[in-house]
Amino acid sequence: MYNEEISRNLEETGVKEECGVFGIYDFDGQDVASTIYYGLFALQHRGQESCGIAVSETSGPKGRVLSYKGMGLVNEVFTQDSLETMKGDIGVGHVRYSTAGASTRENAQPLVLNYVKGTLALAHNGNLINAVELRHDLEYTGAIFQTTIDSEVIAYHIARERLHVKTVEEAVNRACQKIQGAYSLVVMSPRKLIGARDPYGFKPLCIGKRENSYIITSETCALDTIGAEFVRDVLPGETVTITPEGGIISDLSRAVSRGQEARCIFEYIYFARPDSHIDGVSVYASRIRAGRFLAADSPVEADLVVGVPESGNAAALGYSLQSGIPYGTAFVKNGYVGRTFIKPKQSSRESSVKVKLNVLKEAVNGKRIIMIDDSIVRGTTSDRIVRMLREAGAREVHVRISSPPFLWPCYFGTDVPEKEQLIANDRTVDEIKEMIGADTLGYLNIERLREMVDGLGICTGCFNGIYPINPPTEDIRGDFDK
Repeated sequence: MYNEEISRNLEETGVKEECGVFGIYDFDGQDVASTIYYGLFALQHRGQESCGIAVSETSGPKGRVLSYKGMGLVNEVFTQDSLETMKGDIGVGHVRYSTAGASTRENAQPLVLNYVKGTLALAHNGNLINAVELRHDLEYTGAIFQTTIDSEVIAYHIARERLHVKTVEEAVNRACQKIQGAYSLVVMSPRKLIGARDPYGFKPLCIGKRENSYIITSETCALDTIGAEFVRDVLPGETVTITPEGGIISDLSRAVSRGQEARCIFEYIYFARPDSHIDGVSVYASRIRAGRFLAADSPVEADLVVGVPESGNAAALGYSLQSGIPYGTAFVKNGYVGRTFIKPKQSSRESSVKVKLNVLKEAVNGKRIIMIDDSIVRGTTSDRIVRMLREAGAREVHVRISSPPFLWPCYFGTDVPEKEQLIANDRTVDEIKEMIGADTLGYLNIERLREMVDGLGICTGCFNGIYPINPPTEDIRGDFDK
């Protein structure tokens, strides 16, 4: 059972996850559905609203696709029986958090498209900034949409382009030249597995290999989970086509210069699992660096450094290593709380934060605490956590944030809300400190971000309003039918 209203309550004040994609082609003809399942399980942190799998038999009837998707977590949607019925040696999977389009089963991915040239199954991570215009153009030429997500716009354009070119990978490339914004795609055709990444590299995408199977997925942690070896990252602006005859075939016709690349910095700060590597940089190591930078730039005397689980833990360790202040555990996280637990009534004393986290009183009682978190969006969650530490006996609470203040919305797939909802909008650091009840507050310096990721090109638009491509003139994030 799934209730959209209660599904968001744990993360209602924080940065939301994105989506995760996973595709595999087994050249030996073995069924891949269970492997996709475990791959999606490893990517569950990227989206907990819905998930789906689509598979096909490359030696069977051309274009026959079996798909199954639903609302909820991977282990809630799929059973052993449902996976066993999904016969196919090529397939794609998806876990979703909605940044555009309502949270409904119709919007779950992968999308399966039947058209005159056969079938396509598509999984998409990202957000397009020209999806509304493209959708309207398609509607005026007869297209009928079944969803309210921009991923369907991409699928339609691939299908239309396929009518005019010889191969599906050419169609993917031509469609990608029309769309603007952030996208990492995995596309399954009857005999090919295709991956495509936007020219700026907003969203991660990598290639793996296990025996005689090739994988395209969002993060390397999914490769580790299924026992695959990392081959390489899909480059920004690259399209890769995987077939038994050609192996990995690359097309870099959409690539931009290295200086224009603009990876989402929040992959390294928050979204990605710490055991993943993105474009050659360890997520864990980048968070350690962020903590070290915080300690160097925003020092304070204290007895213990703690992280808000999970993304704050590595940065807290980095702060401890740099400052010499002991690192400890102050919070116990309830690992069984997903997004589907019953939300307490307003009259109830239970807090959604307290359901998710509890403070170890013995660890903090009588101590000066440095609390490291990845971000402050609206501030209400930070206020509750600081209060919980004080109620547990902390003498002082010094908050350090492993990102700069949010000042601008994101249009590329990170659910940063409009400016008016951001606590840092028109407020000083001291004013935010008072609002959340901390003794001191320090943010990561924006100049530290590129150093944090070994000099990679990154997007900092949500911090300084300087976007790698012009954002839409109005905030059109959400449903197309708004």
